[in-house]
Amino acid sequence: MTAFVSHSAASSGADVSRLPARLGERLVAQGLISAQDLTRALAVQAQIGGRLGQILVRLGALSEDALMPVLAEQLGVPPLSMEEWPADSAAMRLADVVSDIATDWWVDQGVVAWHSADGGLLVVARDPVDASLEEVLERYLPKPWEWRLARAQEVERLIEAFQRANRLESDTDNDADRLRELAEDAPVIELVNNLLAQAMDRAASDIHIEPERDHFAVRFRIDGVLQPVLTLPQSRFAAVASRIKLVSGMDIAERRLPQDGRLSVRVSGKEVDVRASAVPGVHGESIVMRLLPKEREDLSLEKLGFEPGDLARFRHWANEPHGIVLVTGPTGSGKSTTLYATLESINHRQEKIITVEDPVEYQLPGVTQIQANADIGYTFARALRAILRQDPDVVMIGEIRDRETAEIAIQAALTGHLVFSTLHTNDAVSAFARLLDMGIEPFLVATSVRAVQAQRLVRKLCPHCSVPCEVHPEIVLAAARIAPAEVPRWRCAVGCPACQGTGYRGRLGIYELVDVDAAMQTMIMRRASTGEMRRHATAIGSRTLREDGLLKAMRGLTTVDEVVRITGAALDAVDEIGEVP
Repeated sequence: MTAFVSHSAASSGADVSRLPARLGERLVAQGLISAQDLTRALAVQAQIGGRLGQILVRLGALSEDALMPVLAEQLGVPPLSMEEWPADSAAMRLADVVSDIATDWWVDQGVVAWHSADGGLLVVARDPVDASLEEVLERYLPKPWEWRLARAQEVERLIEAFQRANRLESDTDNDADRLRELAEDAPVIELVNNLLAQAMDRAASDIHIEPERDHFAVRFRIDGVLQPVLTLPQSRFAAVASRIKLVSGMDIAERRLPQDGRLSVRVSGKEVDVRASAVPGVHGESIVMRLLPKEREDLSLEKLGFEPGDLARFRHWANEPHGIVLVTGPTGSGKSTTLYATLESINHRQEKIITVEDPVEYQLPGVTQIQANADIGYTFARALRAILRQDPDVVMIGEIRDRETAEIAIQAALTGHLVFSTLHTNDAVSAFARLLDMGIEPFLVATSVRAVQAQRLVRKLCPHCSVPCEVHPEIVLAAARIAPAEVPRWRCAVGCPACQGTGYRGRLGIYELVDVDAAMQTMIMRRASTGEMRRHATAIGSRTLREDGLLKAMRGLTTVDEVVRITGAALDAVDEIGEVP
């Protein structure tokens, strides 16, 4: 049974959040369920979510037939009558109902719309209480249209009929053959190859292909920022999407479920691995291709943007005999590149270095790299157990995601191995709280973790068009506190053909390095607040991400605006900052 709010109720501003409670009161008042049944159902709803009517039926408190009249009265939505059923498959042809929403979206959301005998448009769904669902239908369905209440089995029958009626646009063998023909069309092959070549030439890290109502857009992520490249008509999207899915090993006929694929190609004279992802959307699948060049010239710590003192500290950590060194930051902050550069710097072929990654982004000579695969049960934890029997000296774990992986990493560190790994935290000291939240004992965190580094990537100023500028006086004061002996060389972005008009070209890292000394170990063991740990880190000479970013802006490597974009909208003592050309 489907419990939902009607179109008229939603339009009139009905308080959807209170509808389940009123439904329960009605059922109790009519003697269909007891107060105990309602209490139990509400408790289940609080734990796992879901619609109250569905939960009551699952718990056996009442039947779907008993629930339907009450629900229809409460929502003001009439039940679907036999006379209103679609007369034949023609009534359910999507093109005759609405052509602006992809077929896959209807099936994935469990929604069916058709023209009734009197010409009206009727809609049923598994769960239309979803606000996003109501929003889509309100925007794209022609007026007028009406909800109908249907039992669960009736909804499923209608969905099956809808799929049969639209078989030319669903997952059938004929459809797969047609899509394969489109994918192998010469103009489509050329278009996709040109996109890959352009992306490599412009040093893009990702290609985003995003379908809209009447067109689809292609954008490149360059230096961490998405930039529009071209817009093409929607009629060409199926061919382009099919080509990408075909060459990356995806099922070209599957458009209702997310898929991942990969391929290796040579474009612009370079070998590149491509990780492709397809996710269903309202207007079709959003496709993202991540470009991973096999050969990297910047895999050295000296080229990543470390200050000389920070580089020396990090090299010292990398040469510790044992312990855990963590690199933290959000996705896309350069953590993997830092770890690869670290392994490259210590790889003297005198030690056994093993990595566990998902995915293996770059191949390092002399390093044993293992690809984790959760789909077959080969998780980080399971792979880590196996490689500890390989007598490694250095272990790199792509990411500590759960308690089991963290415990094995700590065990490895405490038994004489040097372990590098990453965590998703906002700053360095938050890594300790993250490990404690995973359930790791404080004394294990304190004794195993040697150091933590947080990092971000900021765009570098284009050397061809940047110009000197002035900045907010508060910024000048903040920079003077960070590096009082330096002469500021503030510069602003302008834009020129060399940087595609952005004013920036390339990226460099900003870093926050925190040593785990005796005082920090004590704080970890007594579960001190991150604020207290941060103050201690500052006292022993650690710069924050923001301070390191300002230092680089002060030297004319980037801009204050870019530092603010990456690290936050306000500095410690500054409410408004900006640049004045």
